[in-house]
Amino acid sequence: MINTLLILFGLMVAPNPPKDIYAFSFKTLDGKDVKLSKFKGKKILIVNTASKCGYTKQYEDLEKLHKQYGKDVVLIGFPSANFGGQELGTNAEIKEFCSSKFATTFLIAEKSDVKGDAISPLFKYLTSQANPDFTGDIKWNFEKFLINEKGQLVHRYRSAVKPLDEQIVKNF
Repeated sequence: MINTLLILFGLMVAPNPPKDIYAFSFKTLDGKDVKLSKFKGKKILIVNTASKCGYTKQYEDLEKLHKQYGKDVVLIGFPSANFGGQELGTNAEIKEFCSSKFATTFLIAEKSDVKGDAISPLFKYLTSQANPDFTGDIKWNFEKFLINEKGQLVHRYRSAVKPLDEQIVKNF
């Protein structure tokens, strides 16, 4: 009742923000729903990806990371066309590209917005979370977000930091 009255008077009440990443879910390239709560107790590395970027070759290292550290960390790619339209048009095209060019076996979400007015709730959350590195908008494709076993963002890495860089893998 109070919320209804506040809305009638032009005031919005913000819902309580999530305390961890487990409040979110995503769809895979195949359209399957995945709740991040499924990965409680595991580290998660989230990467915004693109198929036609100078950093696209990082898919190779992402697959190596997945094969080498997959028991310790869940790797999830989030394709996005927010930076120069450097992602393919459809989820099917993205899936074909990733599997044929890089033989990817790690989780890849459906194409999503990682910045701007249509930013996905997950990335809005991630880019606003305090961490020892930096906060704010993603600057380019292949930025990386490391989530701890409690579902909290502990590190962010810019695009130039390669997936197998010591500053990332030392955390696994």
